[in-house]
Amino acid sequence: MNLTKLQEWLQSTNNDVAYISNPTTIAYFTGYDMEPHERIFALLAFKDQDPFVFVPALNVEEAKNSAWDGDVYGYLDSEDPWAIIADKVKSRTKDYQKWALEKNNLSVSHYQLIHEQFPDANFDGDVSNFVAKIRLYKTPEEIKQLQAAGREADFAFQIGFDAIKEGVTERYIAGQIEYQLKVQKGVMHESFETIVQAGANAANPHLGPTMNKVKPNELVLFDLGTMHNGYASDSSRTVAYGEPTAKEKEIYEIDREAQQAAIDAVRPGMTASELDSVARDIITKAGYGEYFIHRLGHGIGKEVHEYPSIVQGNDLIIEEGMCFSIEPGIYIPNVAGVRIEDCGVVTKDGYEPFTHTSKELKVLPL
Repeated sequence: MNLTKLQEWLQSTNNDVAYISNPTTIAYFTGYDMEPHERIFALLAFKDQDPFVFVPALNVEEAKNSAWDGDVYGYLDSEDPWAIIADKVKSRTKDYQKWALEKNNLSVSHYQLIHEQFPDANFDGDVSNFVAKIRLYKTPEEIKQLQAAGREADFAFQIGFDAIKEGVTERYIAGQIEYQLKVQKGVMHESFETIVQAGANAANPHLGPTMNKVKPNELVLFDLGTMHNGYASDSSRTVAYGEPTAKEKEIYEIDREAQQAAIDAVRPGMTASELDSVARDIITKAGYGEYFIHRLGHGIGKEVHEYPSIVQGNDLIIEEGMCFSIEPGIYIPNVAGVRIEDCGVVTKDGYEPFTHTSKELKVLPL
């Protein structure tokens, strides 16, 4: 179905060939997921011919035995992959003058090597936006996978909360989460490096876990996710180890109110900008607007960050089937940081989160 849409896009845009280079996009169109490392992995689609997958020789049998039922071609490390690709394209069609590339993924060097094989072709086409938009609307089966990934994230939170005690490091807690995900749930890949931030470290939103030790009476921020059958989860919770300060309680409750208000406000027909403003206005009116320093949310699916951005100035109309995060944050340098995040799907009359860990401020005993 998705490959049919790609072929229809080629026809409607008057392009002859699409060169798909992002492994995640290839998996989306073919059902075959592989990490090529430094080797060449590509999907070649045509406006009026059958597509083919191109892989290293060591992956040919794997690709043939995957969900992909089309042609598979491979190359040895001693061979020129670009010459083989050119030969396969020219044997399949005489129409290869206009190409569409994934320009947000393809390296300059790989573009030059393709161009050398087709020096007279036009490579102005860009399939990136089409790919982003077609992946924006999730099918019921995709939503099931995202919900399953969300359940794994909920499990991870509990492991993390249980690992908190005085003197343990952020990296220790993150390690416990990743280890228990593997041994208890069989999760072999997180969707990104698990983030655990204690105290003032949480005011730096994307600081990874450090050797900073958890101290009594401070907040601990978690941001984590898993990959489940090729689909990502991404969720954040902030808890207190011991009694938080009045300031910490205040910013937590403001952030929680903003996040819940945005979840409750989601409706098909509103814009991404309007949704961002729901949460941002609450935080701003409370006097902390300058400390909310990122967008409200991002799309999620086969990648942890996908199109679209839920951000001020984006007039994209929110529609049923879109999946994205809602994650306001308040980050006060050298004091504390709070972020509460769920990813979910837009329904005909609202928004259903994929994660369900409580968002009431959890105070862990010393």
